[in-house]
Amino acid sequence: MSAKPDNASDGDGGPLHFDAVLHPHRSLGPVGFYILIGFIAAISFAAGIIFAIKGAWPVLGFFGLDVLAIYVAFRVSYRSGRLAETVELRDDELAVRRIQPNGRSRDWSFNPYWVRIEVRNGPHGDGDVVLRSHGRSVSLGRFLTAEERVDFASALEAALKRLRATPA
Repeated sequence: MSAKPDNASDGDGGPLHFDAVLHPHRSLGPVGFYILIGFIAAISFAAGIIFAIKGAWPVLGFFGLDVLAIYVAFRVSYRSGRLAETVELRDDELAVRRIQPNGRSRDWSFNPYWVRIEVRNGPHGDGDVVLRSHGRSVSLGRFLTAEERVDFASALEAALKRLRATPA
């Protein structure tokens, strides 16, 4: 999660009271990924050669499939990591945008004086932050840890309270 300071203005008309970008964390960077895949491929190749020398040459192909499966799994994980959710609070609007890994986006808009925030934590560390207003809701941060969800919700709630406390 990254956020701009309160009252920053980006030239879009009106002060920006809260601006956060939520995205899934990936602990293994691209360089580490290629090092890991190279290490796995080297171990698999060495083990496959040992089996081939002993006469079980078809096993070499299965070791290659294992490396391919691990590579594909990591690529899928990195692709899902391109998800982004932005939250912007201005004087008259709380705007939420979710940008899917494929580039499609969806927008929600709430009146900041009516929106309510709920943090839901499941039994296995799963959960989300829900914004509700007038029968509409949007779920955010399903990929965040429980602590990150609470921090995000607290920061947004504090920004909403400051905005609501200022005279119009």
